[in-house]
Amino acid sequence: MSHPQSYEILLIPEFVESGKEPRPGAAIRSAVVAATGDTGASGYPRYAGDGMEADIDPATHTVEALLVDGAEVDYGLTVRIAEKSGD
Repeated sequence: MSHPQSYEILLIPEFVESGKEPRPGAAIRSAVVAATGDTGASGYPRYAGDGMEADIDPATHTVEALLVDGAEVDYGLTVRIAEKSGD
């Protein structure tokens, strides 16, 4: 199975006020990550770049693990990904 060679990861604040839906907003950080050829601790392919390291399930495009500048992501933040075009 061929895996995407890169993704764009968007780190977005998830604001929930009084039961309202989170307001769509701009990413507070983004990174283009490329396949490293390694498998992460989660068992999925590892991608890295621009200070982010992610294990991404290529079948569901789900981020299974993420480090930003070597640290885990804080609660209240959500991660979205997009496959880079041309890969």
